[in-house]
Amino acid sequence: MHKAKKRFGQNFLVDKEIIADIINAIRPEPEDNMVEIGPGLGALTRPLLEKLNLLHVVEIDRDIIARLENDYPPDSPTQKHKLAIHAGDALKFDFATLPAPLRIVGNLPYNISSPLLFHFAAYARRIIDMHFMLQDEVVERMVASPSTPEYGRLSVMLQYRFHMEKLLDVPPQSFRPAPKVNSAIVRMIPLPSSEVVVHDEKLFAEIVASAFGQRRKTLRNTLKKYLAEEDFEKLGIDSQLRAENLGVVKFAGISNYLSA
Repeated sequence: MHKAKKRFGQNFLVDKEIIADIINAIRPEPEDNMVEIGPGLGALTRPLLEKLNLLHVVEIDRDIIARLENDYPPDSPTQKHKLAIHAGDALKFDFATLPAPLRIVGNLPYNISSPLLFHFAAYARRIIDMHFMLQDEVVERMVASPSTPEYGRLSVMLQYRFHMEKLLDVPPQSFRPAPKVNSAIVRMIPLPSSEVVVHDEKLFAEIVASAFGQRRKTLRNTLKKYLAEEDFEKLGIDSQLRAENLGVVKFAGISNYLSA
């Protein structure tokens, strides 16, 4: 019996109905280039392998890697479906080494979910879609609309690249050990690069981070390093608004105005 390790943020999905719902949402096809992040004890790995010719998995836990290698020996003549194991940290993994277009799935460790999402975003052009289990609070922030309490830096930085949809809620009792938070499944589909045009992505990220750095302050204060009152007027943005009142397109407009 594998014991969950706190340092890897491990909570293993055991609810068969939820697992079936997730597989139905993903709809894997045999030829898909699919990669699973953190396969754990194989709750999703097994049903995915039943549908796919090949599944890539990225796993950091050596004990789980040994278990996977034992359960799915490479080059086994009796094994119809193949598992390619990539040992290492998903945060450092180069997804450009896998065949595109990619489909990514996983029950992401909640303690590093935001850095992982930003890491995946860098590969958006190589990705068809992503389906992740995350803390419900994080999913609500990802899909939040402007002028709501959940809307923030994470919302803008991901909505700039992805269409996102919350698919289903997953209660704590669906896991072993049960986490202290509710979970949810989110679908992320990359947007066409023409939908939100940003000329300088580093500057865009800086603007968004500055604007939300002190979210109760007005844009006049949070962006004073970048914009004077006349700049706000040229952009058609009220400087008395707060960051949470601006949509993704407006943030792109500020960034492009400054980069020009």
